[in-house]
Amino acid sequence: MPSPNLSPLHSLSALGQSVWIDFLSREAIRGGHLKQLIDRDAVVGATSNPTIFQKAMSSGEAYDEQLRELDTRDVDQAFWALAEQDIREACDLFRPIWDQGLGRDGYVSLEVDPRLAYDSLGTFREAMRLHVAVDRPNLLVKIPATKPGLAAIEDVIAKGRSINVTLIFSLKRYAEVAESYIRGLERLVAEGGDPRKVASVASFFVSRIDTEADRLLDEISGHDELKGRLAVANAKLAYRHYQHTFQGQRWDYLASKGATPQRVLWASTSTKNPSYPDTLYVDELIGPDTVNTMPEETVRAFQDHGGPRPTLHEGLTDAHAVLDGLAQVGVSYDEITETVEREGVEKFEASFSELLDSLAAKLGTLTPA
Repeated sequence: MPSPNLSPLHSLSALGQSVWIDFLSREAIRGGHLKQLIDRDAVVGATSNPTIFQKAMSSGEAYDEQLRELDTRDVDQAFWALAEQDIREACDLFRPIWDQGLGRDGYVSLEVDPRLAYDSLGTFREAMRLHVAVDRPNLLVKIPATKPGLAAIEDVIAKGRSINVTLIFSLKRYAEVAESYIRGLERLVAEGGDPRKVASVASFFVSRIDTEADRLLDEISGHDELKGRLAVANAKLAYRHYQHTFQGQRWDYLASKGATPQRVLWASTSTKNPSYPDTLYVDELIGPDTVNTMPEETVRAFQDHGGPRPTLHEGLTDAHAVLDGLAQVGVSYDEITETVEREGVEKFEASFSELLDSLAAKLGTLTPA
């Protein structure tokens, strides 16, 4: 067990769970806040997405100087120039962690254009372009786990590039994601590539599952004993699948070539329902070889009153019972996961559109350098 002298987040790390953050901005990178989180709060990675960039770029003046210097007024090109610069600088800040851990942590994630979520070839091409454009070994390109995204995941891994598979909600889709990763590695090895240079995480979204399940339970009224339980149950069953997947003869062969398992990452871990404990999706999902990406309020909350102890292996029987209980009262697990996947893609598309609109307005007001 971790030393009692460690902070809760350092204790979490000692238990084998990496602490990443799910917010990023130029101000945080250049102003020292990100470095402070690394030094003080055991943060060893960061993720971004269209919503995060929309919040960072749509206000303030942190990006104005670069916007003035750009030789383009094309808003898409302007966004990628800004985003790629932020990601490069964040990668450089995390690079010592990546070096010291031999590529276990120290990653920064950048998402492909969300408008490509249902375009396999477009996603593949964009993921490869981003790896070239950012040009950092500790970059993870984020690919959404839509059905068309599965082919892109396999193809990018087969080319020896590292990815963060995002927007995973269902156990079936997670199994398909893990299979795509393994097939990609098998192709890479068969073609003489080096799997030691490839890293991947599978980002399983948590809180949105409870939000949708609770909404459906409210529609039929009653059954309050099932509220706020599906997200944790779903994640624990996913972790069990992870443990089974990355062992055995098939995986052992890849491991002998230097391949590393695709760790499970818990995303969307702030609680949306104020009646639930604010560290619920950290406390209940602690286990080795996992990642938890936290918004800053969750970082602060867990440091203040989090309970770091291994919990992922607990309650598997209860987890199955939750899924069975929902089915018995007429709440469809498949309907929940399909809804939140669709809404997740739509939310990122909407954030991206808002971001491009705000950048277009800003480009119209800035005088070129």
